[in-house]
Amino acid sequence: MYFPVADIEVSPLLPPLIAFGISFFTSMGGVSGAFLLLPFQVSVLGFTSPAVSSTNQLFNIVAIPSGVYRYIKEGRMLWPLTWVVIIGTLPGVLVGAILRIKYLPDPKNFKLFAGLVLLYMGGRLLQDLLFKKRKADMPTVEERFQQRHKNQSRAPGSEAASPDNLPRVTVCRWTPTRIVFEFYGETFTVNAVGLMALSLVVGMVGGVYGIGGGAIIAPFLVSFFGLPVYTVAGASLMGTFVTSVAGVLFYQLLAPHYPGMVIAPDWLLGFLFGIGGFAGMYCGARLQKFVPAKFIKWILVTCLLLTAGKYIWSFLC
Repeated sequence: MYFPVADIEVSPLLPPLIAFGISFFTSMGGVSGAFLLLPFQVSVLGFTSPAVSSTNQLFNIVAIPSGVYRYIKEGRMLWPLTWVVIIGTLPGVLVGAILRIKYLPDPKNFKLFAGLVLLYMGGRLLQDLLFKKRKADMPTVEERFQQRHKNQSRAPGSEAASPDNLPRVTVCRWTPTRIVFEFYGETFTVNAVGLMALSLVVGMVGGVYGIGGGAIIAPFLVSFFGLPVYTVAGASLMGTFVTSVAGVLFYQLLAPHYPGMVIAPDWLLGFLFGIGGFAGMYCGARLQKFVPAKFIKWILVTCLLLTAGKYIWSFLC
């Protein structure tokens, strides 16, 4: 099947299958999978114009709602965190779209930029996995949460694992400068001002790359702010969804002003990717509570660093 905007020919079954596989694992860490889908489009399919960024964001719009639905149903959507991320990343995404069109239209330069972004994301998570200190013999809230559901899944006829009986995120305090919430017996505090400033920068990077910014925010929330991955996944996905809607509309509006460049998304290709992502994210969000947080993080680290190394190496060689 030929996709005229992307100028590629590919089986219509391939995009949803690839998107399902990617989104199933990445959605467990609060990432839509767009950060890995873009390298696939660029390197495998040969879709290298700036339209690949807007198509990637279109994938987010179609795919993310299923994952968000599961996190809301299970009471693990931290809305104050969601709104802080959205307010910070939204203007950055719009600026990033302009930077992508004006300064990074060349595929080789864009691959270097993408490689450096992925390398940084992977490095942050790897540092968290290898060097994060905790009290000896003291399981983290993530480990206790996952162990509970592992035990419940083994209990025949148990109803404790239903959404109504799951440990939920409870917001204790929400001010313009601070978010305090409780999850599984522990209290966490987030500096809202610092997160918003970080989100602005992240939004610019995400706007250039075509991932909405949420994929970069999630590792920061886990490694830098020390929040459990089970509590940030929903907020990160929701933030990515909203900023992706704005990104796609912005790219579409800019397209008439750059007649010699393909900027607007490939709607059919993005929709096919989105269908697979929709199913993958629902399954990933549903099964996340049964998967060890460390395993989720190692999946993300491996994907990030391998892709980053490939892009940077290809630029240098």
